[in-house]
Amino acid sequence: MSDAGTPETVATYLRLRGLKPSSSSWKRKKRIVDDDNAPFTPGRDPGTLGAVLDKLSRDSGWEITLAREDLVRQWGELAGADTAKHSEPVSLENGMLTVKCDSTAWAKNLQFMRATIMTEITLRYPQAGVKNLRFIGPDVPSWKWGPRAVPGRGPRDTYG
Repeated sequence: MSDAGTPETVATYLRLRGLKPSSSSWKRKKRIVDDDNAPFTPGRDPGTLGAVLDKLSRDSGWEITLAREDLVRQWGELAGADTAKHSEPVSLENGMLTVKCDSTAWAKNLQFMRATIMTEITLRYPQAGVKNLRFIGPDVPSWKWGPRAVPGRGPRDTYG
């Protein structure tokens, strides 16, 4: 080190640049202590896999999608085994869960059970965003596909 407290390499560099070496222009950097990353501090223990996946889904914005998938996947547990044999959720748009039933009788019976099913959905899957339920029966075939259907009777030579 030179007599001013500046290392020789720094002093040589400053002289070549035309600057006057002084001890005030060169200071040793203090090591920044990062307590969060220090070993053996609280919070450094590895988390459980479930906690890591919960944080990942929360940070990625997947909670709503996963809650909706769980609702559809566990419909049999939610509505009951017998009811699930005759009904299945087909869509969830704008808070409206549409459930298709085998017959109009099943659709009517599920309409009577609407409050019970809705309560179970809000208790088990609050992130799913279900606001209302709609039960539909079996439909007749339709040839109208998409938003721009042409009015009319449709194909007439279909069945022979």
